[in-house]
Amino acid sequence: MTVREITSCLAQWAPLAYAEDFDNVGLLVGDLNQKIERAMVTHDAIEAVIDEAIEKKCNLIICFHPIIFQGLKRITTNTYVERAVAKAIKNDISIYALHTALDVQLHGVNKGLADVLQLSNRKVLVPSKGSLLKLNTYVPHAHLETLQEALFDAGAGALGNYDECSFSSEGTGSFMPLEGSNAFVGEKDKRHVEPETQLQVVLPKHCKNKVISALNLVHPYETVAYELTVLENTRTDLGMGCIGQLSKPIAEQDFLRKLKGILGTPILRHSGFLEKDIERVALLGGSGSFAIDEVRRQKADVFITADLKYHDFFKGENNILLIDAGHYESEQFTKKIIMEFLSKNFPNFAFISSKTDTNPVHYF
Repeated sequence: MTVREITSCLAQWAPLAYAEDFDNVGLLVGDLNQKIERAMVTHDAIEAVIDEAIEKKCNLIICFHPIIFQGLKRITTNTYVERAVAKAIKNDISIYALHTALDVQLHGVNKGLADVLQLSNRKVLVPSKGSLLKLNTYVPHAHLETLQEALFDAGAGALGNYDECSFSSEGTGSFMPLEGSNAFVGEKDKRHVEPETQLQVVLPKHCKNKVISALNLVHPYETVAYELTVLENTRTDLGMGCIGQLSKPIAEQDFLRKLKGILGTPILRHSGFLEKDIERVALLGGSGSFAIDEVRRQKADVFITADLKYHDFFKGENNILLIDAGHYESEQFTKKIIMEFLSKNFPNFAFISSKTDTNPVHYF
C-alpha cells in the first residue's frame, strides 16, 4: 500500500477543493509514492503522536488538524510544530491532514455528535458558496450523446438527489480553420457552418479538472469552445455545521446534563436559560461563532459549538441557548469517523487509532 492509494481514497471522501482558503490540508509531510506498513489516525499530529507512531511502526499519520498551519521558515526544535515535523521527517513518517475538507461534509466532523444525540432531518447549517460550476459547450449533433456520457462519467450532471442532469439546445456554429490547424470539419481559410448542440451541465467544484479533461479528450474538435461559470446555487450536502431535530423536546438543564455526559467534560459554558424546551439542535464542531446569526435565522433552540468569546454570548438575543462545549470536545468524534471510513474501504490494512490525548486544555 502507498500513501497515494490511501490519501486518494480520503480525497474522494473529503475533497480538498472544498477546504477553506485559510486552511492547509492534504499531504503535509512525506512522499505520495512511499510504501506504508501501518497508518495511525489522530486528532492532532503533535510530537507525542509522532513518538507513538514510531513505537507502533506506523509510517503514515492521518490527522484532523494540520500540524503545519502557517508557513515554516525553518525546521529546528524551537516550537512544538517544528519538533513534530522534524521527527516525522527523520523517521520517514508521512502526515496527511483533513481539517475543513472534512468539516464541510455532512458525513464529517458533526456526524458523531449528531448520531449520539439521534438528530433526525439533518441538513447543513451554513451551505458552502462556490461549490457548484456550470459548463457550457458546443458539439456537433452526432457527437452529443458520446460527450454527455463522458462528462457524466467524469462527475458532471449531479444535482442534489439527481444525476446525469443536462440541458441542450440546437443551433449553428461557424469557424474558419487557419494555417496549421487540423480541423475535424471544414477547409482552411474558408468559413464553415456546422449544425451544433449547445450542451450545459452542472458539476461539483472538485470534479472540474476531471470533467475538462474528459471534454477535451472526447470532443471531436481540435480546439474546444467552452465556458465555466461559478454558480450561486448551494449544495444541500456541503457546508459548515449541522442542524436537526431531537426525537422529543427536553428541558434545557436536562439537555446540558446529557451533553456533558456525552462529551465527557466537567464544564459547559452557556448563555442564559430561556425557560423553554429544546428540540431543534444546531451543531458546529470547533470555532463556530460566525454561524450564530444563521442559527437564529433557522430558529434552532440551541447551538453547540466552541471558542465563543464574551460578546458572542450576547448574540443569541435571548432566542437561542448558546453552548461552548470546548474545541476538542466538540470535535472528539472525528477520529472515530475517519477510522470507520478507512476500515471499511481498506479492510485488510492496519489502521491504528492513536491513544495519545492531544487536547491541550485541562480543567481544575
